[in-house]
Amino acid sequence: MLLLAFAGVAVAALYVHWLASIPRLPGDWRVAGGQAITLEQTQDPLLAPVVGHRLIAIESARGTSVRADALLLHGSPRWLYTDALRARYRKVHSALATAIAEGPVRLVFDSGQTITLEPRPSAFLALPPSVWLLLALALALYVSTLAATLARPSSRTTLYALIALAQAVNLAIIAMEVSFPLGVPTWFAGVTPSLRMALDLLTASAIVHAALIHPTRLPGAAAIATLCWAAMVALGWAIVSGVLPNAWGWTQTAVAAAGLLVIGLFAWSYRQRPHPTALLLGRLSAVSVATWALLSVSIAAAGELPGTPHAMATVGAVVWYVFFAALLLTLPFLSPTQQLMREFALLAATATLVTSLDLLLVGVFSLGQFSSLTVAILVSFAAYAAARQWIINRMVGARLITTERLFEQLYRVVREVEQHPERTAQLLAGLLRLLYDPLETLMSRRSTSVVRMSGDAATLIVPVPNLVASALPTEDAPRSVLIRFAQRGQRLFNRDDVRLTERILEQLHRAVDYDEAVAQGRSEERVRLAQDLHDDIGARLLTLMYKAPDAETEEYVRHTLQDLKTLTRGLAARQHWISDAAAEWKADIAQRLALVQCTLDWHASLDRDVLLSVVQWSALTRVMRELVSNVIAHSRATRVDIGITLEHDRLDIVVSDDGIGTNPAAWAHGLGLGGVRKRVRQLGGNVEWRDNPRRGITCHVRVRQLSKPQ
Repeated sequence: MLLLAFAGVAVAALYVHWLASIPRLPGDWRVAGGQAITLEQTQDPLLAPVVGHRLIAIESARGTSVRADALLLHGSPRWLYTDALRARYRKVHSALATAIAEGPVRLVFDSGQTITLEPRPSAFLALPPSVWLLLALALALYVSTLAATLARPSSRTTLYALIALAQAVNLAIIAMEVSFPLGVPTWFAGVTPSLRMALDLLTASAIVHAALIHPTRLPGAAAIATLCWAAMVALGWAIVSGVLPNAWGWTQTAVAAAGLLVIGLFAWSYRQRPHPTALLLGRLSAVSVATWALLSVSIAAAGELPGTPHAMATVGAVVWYVFFAALLLTLPFLSPTQQLMREFALLAATATLVTSLDLLLVGVFSLGQFSSLTVAILVSFAAYAAARQWIINRMVGARLITTERLFEQLYRVVREVEQHPERTAQLLAGLLRLLYDPLETLMSRRSTSVVRMSGDAATLIVPVPNLVASALPTEDAPRSVLIRFAQRGQRLFNRDDVRLTERILEQLHRAVDYDEAVAQGRSEERVRLAQDLHDDIGARLLTLMYKAPDAETEEYVRHTLQDLKTLTRGLAARQHWISDAAAEWKADIAQRLALVQCTLDWHASLDRDVLLSVVQWSALTRVMRELVSNVIAHSRATRVDIGITLEHDRLDIVVSDDGIGTNPAAWAHGLGLGGVRKRVRQLGGNVEWRDNPRRGITCHVRVRQLSKPQ
């Protein structure tokens, strides 16, 4: 690619050197009323006395005389809309080229002065700035073609190469046209109109073919492409051979018809598969075809008006080709983050609109040049200002989620990931779906280290982060999430989306790290509190037990000390298996009921063993203690049945006694029962008391999702 790029630069340098070596007449000339040519300014001291005077004729040393004609300043025969105008163009330029080739020429002015000049080549760096700009744009198209074709060789990139190279040649020809201040070589005047028409027909055919296969291959693509190529080749042959009259009109109509076909093909492609690239390319095609048609109609409407309309036609055509080249440079990088190229293309389209409106106002409404140009500029830039934001919004799209909702979803994802690290990919995919509303979401085992765009910015590839360091991903776990066709296929992804997604991943990491740091701090504080309780309160209770005045007090203190040990052990542990917690509850409850001669019937059924957080363990332990304390203190029961069931993440605890309690709906819920309700609600559950069929009360504690983060 580098070798070919350097070769392109070398060819461009040789081309410029060759342009500069062709003899030409100096000075800056302009059309001033009708067909008159006036010298506007010059660096040549011989011409300085006649600046501002009208040129009458150009005579050679051998007597060849060329009448000054406004067509001598018309650099682009491609946009002369009638065969007669092109024939006259070739005639006057051929006569001037012959006069220049015969040696010194005499310039005859309306003041009666005659200036004799020797046509000479231009200095290499004295070529007009527009020449350098046009060649730079042509070279950029050439390099873009190399990059696209060599990076991904395919039929699509081959068609792009044909389009881009055809327009690069067009720009190189235009650069030659504008490099001559007065007249062009004979061969150039005769060859370039047909050549440039053929290049435009080639471009139109390649664009139709590309629309048939990109971004989605359409049914019957090969047949439609063959018909289009055959029609354009036949038309091109007829134009080049000269057998077709009104070649300009046929060319303009054929290119416009191909453009309308392209718009229809992209609309059909979007209905087949709502790819945002088809939508964007359809809009760009509509802008291109509209400006092309407006420019063509404007030039035709200007008709045979002399002077300025021809100059405006030249400017308008050049601007349109620059605009189209800017679009071509944008295509390999369709992501709307190419802000500079997008703005450049929009401004070039606006400039095309200005020149087209100016031609229409002069040719159809016969306005003066100043008035028509003023109105055209005002209308065009008003349209630009009104349409710019709408166009950009359509290209970039709008956010589908508010900041408040985004942070809410981030919080939920963090809590879910902390509980189920294996679901990180699914949770991240759900968040991205909410954020971008894509048509497709895919999981991939291919790893990537950064968020990136792919597939002409239609796909966003997001790495699945390992948020919980202690939970290593399995071998078959997804390594990345692919979301395609944002906003239901209405827009492409852009760099802002990449940055936003990177910030989301960063915030997920920060939130999980923060929670782990907070949990670590809480764990350390619980260990400290447990140690203090064990060392201070435990020592005092132990002393009190040995100094108890009677056996009953000693036994009470002994049980209190046992409760303290259970509490401190629970505080010191960060998490508890529910099976271990149930065993502790059973031992504690059995011991307490035995003191009051009450029988315990214990049933536990767990479909799996799960970890309880400290919050869950503490709440359930205190609920069990309070329920048993109520039975001991108030029910006078002789038997207590306790059943614990864990099934499909739903925890049910049923405590039933045969005591004297009745009508729980009429109970006044004090601190004890109120504390039970509060702790169960904290776990996301509910509690219910009811009468037993024979005697006693049953309390049912239900936690619907035990693994839900608390």
